[in-house]
Amino acid sequence: MITTGMKTMLAILCCLLVCGISHAQTLDKARLDLLFDRLLDKHKGMGSITLTKDGKLLYTHSFGYAQITDAGNKPLTDNTRYRIASITKTYTAVMILQLVEEGKLKLTSPLGQFFPQIPNADKITIAQILQHRSGIPDMTVDPGWRAQAHTHEEIVAAIAKGKPLFEPDSQHLYSNTGYVLLGYILEKVEGKPYADILQRRINKKIGLQNTYLGIGNTDTSKQEALSYRYMGAWKEVPEMDLSIPAGAGAIIATPTDMCHFITALFEGKLLSKKSLDLMTTMRDGEGMGMEPFSFAGHTLYGHTGGSNVSGSWLAYEPTEKLALAYTTNAKIYPVKDIVAGVFDIYWNKPYQVPTFDAVAVSDELLNQYVGVYVIAGTPAKMTVTKNGSNLFIDNNGNAIPLEATSDTTFTLAPGVTVTFDTANKQMTIKRPQGERVFTKQP
Repeated sequence: MITTGMKTMLAILCCLLVCGISHAQTLDKARLDLLFDRLLDKHKGMGSITLTKDGKLLYTHSFGYAQITDAGNKPLTDNTRYRIASITKTYTAVMILQLVEEGKLKLTSPLGQFFPQIPNADKITIAQILQHRSGIPDMTVDPGWRAQAHTHEEIVAAIAKGKPLFEPDSQHLYSNTGYVLLGYILEKVEGKPYADILQRRINKKIGLQNTYLGIGNTDTSKQEALSYRYMGAWKEVPEMDLSIPAGAGAIIATPTDMCHFITALFEGKLLSKKSLDLMTTMRDGEGMGMEPFSFAGHTLYGHTGGSNVSGSWLAYEPTEKLALAYTTNAKIYPVKDIVAGVFDIYWNKPYQVPTFDAVAVSDELLNQYVGVYVIAGTPAKMTVTKNGSNLFIDNNGNAIPLEATSDTTFTLAPGVTVTFDTANKQMTIKRPQGERVFTKQP
C-alpha cells in the first residue's frame, strides 16, 4: 500500500528527475557548426561566437578570416580580437557606477561640472546620460573627419556645436556622444587614461586577458580582425578611427572575454546588486548601459554593437546563468537573426538553418533596374549597375552588391532593403530609421 508520504516522495523524485533532464540537455553543436559554416560558405558573414553557462565554456566557434591578402588568408580563431563597438558602453557604465559606489561621483552630478561648454550642461545629469535621456545630439561631421585621429578637445568642441534635441529627461534617444563624454569624465575623476582605468577596474579584477581600449586603426599584429564586405570577393573596408568613439565604442575584445565580463557583472564581482539593478531597470526600453532582449521565450540583458561592417552582441540570461557573445568583422546576414538561431538551437526550439539561396531574377528585369536615381531638390544620388546576373548600387564610388529576395526587392545590408517600381520609375531604400524614394533619371 502506497502511503501519502510515499506519494509525496515519489512526486519529489519525479520532479528532480525531470529538472535534471531539462538542465542536462545536450547542446546540438553540430547544428551550430552548420549555421556558421554555411554563413561563411554563402558569403553571409565571418566571425566568432562563445557560449558559457555558470562561467564555464559550452561552445566556441570561429569562421572566416581576420586578414585576407594575395599572399594568403589569416583565419579567425578563438583568440582573434574584435571591435565590439557600442558594447563598450556597458563597460563604461560599470566604471561610472563604481565611482558612484565609492562616493567619487554622483548620479545627480551635472555635466556642467566637467564640460560646461556643452549646451544644457547644467541641466544634464550623469544618470540621464547613462539612460540616453540627455538630449545631446551625435556629432555632425564630414565622413572623412571620423577616419582621422582627434584629440579629446577636438571631439568635445565638435559635440558642443550640436543643438540639444530635447530638454533633459523629457525623452529617450540613443546618444553615442553622451557615452564619449562619460569616458572623458572617468578620466577627469580618476586622473588617468581610460585604458588604464579599464585595466584596473575591470580586467585585473576578473582576469580578462584580451580586452583593452583600441587606438587608431586595426592592428593585425595584435590579432585584431580587419573588416570586410563581400562584393564578388571579400574586400577590406576602412573603419572609424578609434579616437572618435572612445568610451562609447572603442573597446577591443574576444567573445570569450566578453562572456566572462557579463557573467562577473551579474555575479556581483564588479558592482553591488543595487547598482546592477540600476543598469537592468528599463525606462523606454533602456537601462544604464544595458538593454533587454527576448529570445525563445527568455528575457536576457546586455548590449549590441555595430560600426561600418563589423558588429557584436552580448547577452546574459540570469536564471540559467547563460552568456552569449558574438562578434563579426563582416556583418552581412542580420546579427539578430544569427543570435536568435543560436538561442533556438540552444533551447531546442524549432529552427531550420537557412540555405541562403538567392532568388534568381531574369536579365530582362535586372536591365530595367539599371540607371541613375535621384531625389529631386537634394544632392542624393544612387547609381544601379549590373555585372553578369548581379546588381550593384553605387554611392560615392562604393559599389555594394544587391541580393534579390523577390523579383522587385533586394537586400542592401542588414535591415536595409531596396525595392524597384518600374511603372513609376522609382527605387525605395528602406532602413529601420525610415525610407527614401528615388526617381530614375531619363
